[in-house]
Amino acid sequence: MPETPENRDREIAAPVIDWYRSAARDLPWRRPEFHERFGAWGVLVSEFMLQQTPVARVIPRLDAWLERWPSPADMATASPAEVVQQWANLGYPRRALWLHRAATEVVREHDGTVPRDVPALLALTGIGDYTARAVAVFSYGDRHPVVDTNTRRVLARAVDGSAHPGPPSRRDLALMEAQMPVDDSAAAVFNAAVMELGATVCTARAPFCEECPIADRCAWLAAGSPATVDTRRKQAAYEGSDRQARGAVLRVLREIAPAGIALEDLLPDWPDPLQRDRAIDSLVADGLAEAGNGEIALPR
Repeated sequence: MPETPENRDREIAAPVIDWYRSAARDLPWRRPEFHERFGAWGVLVSEFMLQQTPVARVIPRLDAWLERWPSPADMATASPAEVVQQWANLGYPRRALWLHRAATEVVREHDGTVPRDVPALLALTGIGDYTARAVAVFSYGDRHPVVDTNTRRVLARAVDGSAHPGPPSRRDLALMEAQMPVDDSAAAVFNAAVMELGATVCTARAPFCEECPIADRCAWLAAGSPATVDTRRKQAAYEGSDRQARGAVLRVLREIAPAGIALEDLLPDWPDPLQRDRAIDSLVADGLAEAGNGEIALPR
């Protein structure tokens, strides 16, 4: 068969899948018993938690969450305050409220079963293109390209020959689609394998190219590993930021005063009172806290 861009690209699938079967980390959401017990709901919860949060912090929280709320129906009966408290230190706590709303929508609109169709998943609160496709692929075995930051980095190097991926775009999905095996089950494994490769081998700062199963097919290595401009937006420092102030306020409400606390007693020694007030206002605006009569509390 003459070599074309399409069949050349697909040649990365087999070695990446073979590598994954022996090198993949043992993570809870990859185990058959996890899927048997929690199904698509377990995958959905794990994907919410893994957004912008390291795996090591997610695992214990995921276990506790699913023990408490093993189905959307169980979680739909919880209060927003209970959900925010259970979210604990996972960060970006709006995700907890979005997950709660999504559970309620699954119960109300889908009889308590997480939908399989990507458009139906996208209609749920807090679910974007990545999460919808991840649930459809990793829960139901459907054939869709699933693209996260790790996937984009592997494709940028192996296929495009760039050290870093460009800004996210619809092209990412088409590029991943071009690499996927035709078989649905193999495509699902390949999606997980490319993400794993990016997370553990083809890392952002110091890739372990000597361990890469497609080093001999990597366009970036073939070009001499050229340095290219990293166009990704850098996240602002956490220390001293409004995000830190929000976290401090929420920590008090979650761990010390879930029933409420007088505003004057909330972080009275915070070094920037105006920043503290901005944090309070933003938490109330996001629905993560309720204020009134000089007090603030978790949402009821």
